Amino acid sequence: MSDEIHNPRNNPVPREDDKVTLKKKVGFVSGTSLIVGAMIGSGIFISPKGVLNGAGSVGFTLICWLLSGLIALGGALCMTELGTIIPKNGAEYTYILVGIGEAPAFLSIWSLNLLLKPAGLAIIALTCSEYLLVLPFEDGCGEPPELNKKLLAAVILIVLAAINCYSVKLATRIQVIFTVAKLLAVFMIIIGGFVRLGQGYTDSLKSGFKGTTTNVGKIALGIYSGLWSYDGWNNLNYATGELKEPHKNLPRSIMLGIPLVIVCYVLMNISYFTVMSPSKLLNSPAVAVTWAEAVIRPVKWLIPIFVALSTFGSANGIMFGTSRCVYYYF
Repeated sequence: MSDEIHNPRNNPVPREDDKVTLKKKVGFVSGTSLIVGAMIGSGIFISPKGVLNGAGSVGFTLICWLLSGLIALGGALCMTELGTIIPKNGAEYTYILVGIGEAPAFLSIWSLNLLLKPAGLAIIALTCSEYLLVLPFEDGCGEPPELNKKLLAAVILIVLAAINCYSVKLATRIQVIFTVAKLLAVFMIIIGGFVRLGQGYTDSLKSGFKGTTTNVGKIALGIYSGLWSYDGWNNLNYATGELKEPHKNLPRSIMLGIPLVIVCYVLMNISYFTVMSPSKLLNSPAVAVTWAEAVIRPVKWLIPIFVALSTFGSANGIMFGTSRCVYYYF
C-alpha cells in the first residue's frame, strides 16, 4: 500500500500505521490564540454580573474572578499532563478512550458533539449576529428582527464551517487575527479603567468587602459564573495531534494563555467598577456598552464591533477544536 494518499487538490496527506494523519500546522502563537480566543467570548463584555451577584461585594467579586481563573488553570495543567502523555487530538474523548474504554468515550463524544458544543455555538453565533446588526438598527429603527438575527447567525456558522473544512492554516490565521482584535478591545477597556482611576473614580472600589455574602450556595454560583467565562481553557487539547512539538508548545501555550486571560478579566472588572456601582452593574444588560457610554461616548460604536469580532473568533476556535473529536485513532 502506498505510504501516502492524495486529496482532490493533489496535496499529499501522510499515512501513519495505515491511518490518515493530520498535518502539524498549529504552532505556539496559533495554539495560544486557540486558547485565548476560545476563552474570551461575549461573557466578559456583556454580563459579568453573575459573579457579583454571588459574591455580594466588589472586593470579593475580584477574588472570585481570580479563584475561577486559578481553578481553570489547575484543570488546564491536568490536561497538559494528559496531552503530553497522549499527544493526540480529541482531548477528554481520547483520554477517556485510552484510560477507561470505548463506551464512556462514546457517551462523552456523543454529548459533546450533538448537544453541548452545537448549543454553545448557536448562542455565540446569535450574539455575534445581534451585535453586527446593532449599528444598522440603532438610529431610531428599533430592534433588529429576530428572523434577521437567526439567518445571519446561520450564515456565520456556515462561513466558519467552510473555512475550517477548507484549510487548517486559514482557520488558525483567522483565529490569530480575531484574537488580536478582541485583545485590543480588552486593553482599551483596561486602559480606560486606569485613566478613570487616575481621575479619582474609585467610589465603588472603596466599598471593598461591604455586602459580602456568607451564603455558600451563592458564592458557589458566583464562582461557577466565573468558570463559565473561562470556558475554553482545554481547547488546544482537542488539536494536540496537529500541534508542532506538543511536549513544548502545549505547556507554553497554556501557561501564557490562561494567566493572560485571568489578568485581563480582573483588570476589566476593576475598570467596570470605575464606571458603575454594584447595583448599576447588576441592572446593566450589556456591561461593556454601559462602560463605553460613560468613557468613550464619541466612539461607543466600537464596543458592538469588538464584541462581534470577539464572538466570531470564539466560535471559530470552538469549532476548530471540537471538530477534532470525531477523528478516530485506535
